[in-house]
Amino acid sequence: MATASAYYSHDDTFDRNRRLRRMAAVATLMDTAVTIPFTRIRFGADSVLGLAPGLGDAAGAAISLVLVNEARRLGLPKEKLLGMLLNVGIDTFGGSVPILGDLFDVYFKANKRNVDIVLDHFGMTRDDLARTRI
Repeated sequence: MATASAYYSHDDTFDRNRRLRRMAAVATLMDTAVTIPFTRIRFGADSVLGLAPGLGDAAGAAISLVLVNEARRLGLPKEKLLGMLLNVGIDTFGGSVPILGDLFDVYFKANKRNVDIVLDHFGMTRDDLARTRI
C-alpha cells in the first residue's frame, strides 16, 4: 500500500505541471499566438499591446511579472529569477522604443524564454509538458 507521502508527491507534481502548463499558455498568448501567413513570423498580445505607447508596454511587463512571480512560487532560485527579470526588462525597454520597439517585440520573446528557464529548472521540455496532461 502506498504511503501518504506518495500521494502528496503525486499531487505536488500534478499541481506543478498544471501551473507550468498555464504559464506556457500565457507565454504562447503573449509571444507567439498569431502566425503571419506564408511566413515563419509569429507574434502575440505583447506585440499588439506594445502598439499603445507607454501603457501597452507597461501592461505587457505586468503580465510578464506574473509569470516571474509564479516561477518564484514554484521555488526557482534567485539567480534564475534574476535572469527572468532581465528578460522582462529587455523586452519592456526594447519594446518601448517608438516604431523599432514594435519590431523588437516580434523577435524578442521574453515570456517564451522565461518559461523555458522554468522548464529547464525542472528538467522538462515543452514536449514533456504536453505529455503530462491528465
